[in-house]
Amino acid sequence: MHPIPWRAYALLAASTSLVGSYVGLSKLLVAVFPVFLLAGLRFGFAAVLMLPWLKKPADEAPLDGRSRLLLFLESFLGNFLFSICMLFGLRQSSAVVAGVIMAGIPAAVALLSWAVLRERLSGRVLAGIACAVGGIGLVALGKHDGAETTPLGALLLLAAVFCEGCYVVIGKQLTANLTPRRISALINLWGLVLVTPLAVWQGLSFDFGMPRLLDWALLGYYAATASVVTVWLWMAGLRGLPAAKAGVFMVFLPISTALVGLLLGESLSAAQALAYGLALLGVLLATWPAPTTAR
Repeated sequence: MHPIPWRAYALLAASTSLVGSYVGLSKLLVAVFPVFLLAGLRFGFAAVLMLPWLKKPADEAPLDGRSRLLLFLESFLGNFLFSICMLFGLRQSSAVVAGVIMAGIPAAVALLSWAVLRERLSGRVLAGIACAVGGIGLVALGKHDGAETTPLGALLLLAAVFCEGCYVVIGKQLTANLTPRRISALINLWGLVLVTPLAVWQGLSFDFGMPRLLDWALLGYYAATASVVTVWLWMAGLRGLPAAKAGVFMVFLPISTALVGLLLGESLSAAQALAYGLALLGVLLATWPAPTTAR
């Protein structure tokens, strides 16, 4: 019997729980900072924190063309587009609704593994995808306690789900050759390059004296968790597990997102509770390890 990789499990659970917490807190930040400026400040703060991580370890091979392309795609899809889609989507939905939609990430990982890695999808995985889509549909089309999720908001959050799915699949390939710290620093640097022109454009007309000290503190937490801590934890955990098994730990993302939303005063309706049940059932069906056949 193979030993259970508890360390990898703990790293992945901690990473996705932190992601869920800052998804919920992002709702507060987008009310103060323009989206592109917020993303630029996040990447900028994180770049300063991770300067020592940019140095290549002595035992690491130089970056080849494939690794450079994967690093760019990891940042473009998993950092830049994910952040933009998520932040704009949150402006047109509640944190609780966003949490339900984010529950579709493991199903997206399964679909992308089939499309990109040519992994075979079992009937259980297909059933899980159907449950996740059903949960998404329940919240994407209605009004809940006065907070309406617009079709555009649901579409943007769904796009963020697939961006995060790409992040998992590409990240698994990167961990074969690069250390988790260097991956984190390099993809954050690409994110800063991509968003800087848009951030400068919005920053020119922004009153930097308007945010309160608490807003800047939340921004610091957002930058440290979103670009530094969660990425390093995820890459370190992903290095020791198959991508499909790691996907099950995305269940902690919607749970922590919803908890933050409830702490911020949002309510959970019966329809949303049913949607959560369907979405989390989809997570388990799509990503729970199949039993091994004894000889």
